[in-house]
Amino acid sequence: MEVQEVVIYTTMYCPYCERAKALLGAKNVAFREVAVDGDRALRQAMTELAGGRTSVPQIFFGTRHVGGCDDLVALEREGILDSLLHELAS
Repeated sequence: MEVQEVVIYTTMYCPYCERAKALLGAKNVAFREVAVDGDRALRQAMTELAGGRTSVPQIFFGTRHVGGCDDLVALEREGILDSLLHELAS
């Protein structure tokens, strides 16, 4: 089975983006970062994928929209993040 990609849409100087990337890094999760700074079309594509959410970061595990930094941290706090990451890799 193919491992699904983790994608995080970010902008420069975004503390929430940095926090989300740090949490994923602490979990040894490889991810693809998509910077949407100054690119209206890319930002619009992110917004559509994220169900209308315009803030960054927006995080995806494969085709599953995880949400933003607060959502990712909540999954970790609730003890769900590791199982989601395990499902992603299997």
